[in-house]
Amino acid sequence: MSLNPPITDWRGKTVWLVGASTGIGEATAHALHAAGALVRVSARSADALERFVASHPGALAVPLDASDPLAVKAAAQELLQAGPLDLVMYCAGVYKPVRADAFDLAEMLRHQQINYLGALYVLDAVLPGLLQRGSGHISLVSSVAGYRGLPKSLAYGPTKAALINLAETLYVDLAAHGIGVSLINPGFVETPATAQNDFTMPGLITAAQAAAEILAGWRRGEFEIHFPKRFTLWMKTLRLLPYPLFFALTRRLVKDAAAKPETSGVQP
Repeated sequence: MSLNPPITDWRGKTVWLVGASTGIGEATAHALHAAGALVRVSARSADALERFVASHPGALAVPLDASDPLAVKAAAQELLQAGPLDLVMYCAGVYKPVRADAFDLAEMLRHQQINYLGALYVLDAVLPGLLQRGSGHISLVSSVAGYRGLPKSLAYGPTKAALINLAETLYVDLAAHGIGVSLINPGFVETPATAQNDFTMPGLITAAQAAAEILAGWRRGEFEIHFPKRFTLWMKTLRLLPYPLFFALTRRLVKDAAAKPETSGVQP
């Protein structure tokens, strides 16, 4: 069942990806460009964006720090002066493993600023135009790590849980206005972030495979786009467990990870 208007033809559509210098964002920008979209890419690394533009004729780079609301607002205004945005994808994010016995407030706040508040800044900048038009699409990249509390996820997981709730509420509020909303929940994807993990990552896929899954989800009009299914469906099962069983399982995972750090873990 399609919960959003399916996007089957990208030709002539303008898309803005915030957090597109590496990983899933860059791969999705490449796939959208190949499909005929007018791609606008933003991230902190101006050099990486310029390299993308150089190899993708017609693409436009708009460097910004997603944790700076004034920079986000200025970038959105610059883009909107040239015409409406058909899809805005927030894929900026940071990930560092954090445990409560090594609590780091600065790291917690850095995750909040980039992973969650940055999405709010983008929404603040683009929602008025989308509502005025009565069309368009917002896509937020979260993670299956937001489904439940997981080991080493003290900084990362809560931000992704917040994005999941945000996307669900946006859908409830915006569907009647003709605006699509999609939530992207990847499992393990080969990115600079997951390169930090010191364990075997089940179901690991490439960023290009993730981008293909995302475009397929948009084409089907899905609200939640999660992949790879062989891993994410198992993670969804965790959401159904009562707390005694869930905590028993996570304690076992932590114990196994301590014994065999190179082969254990569940943190996307």
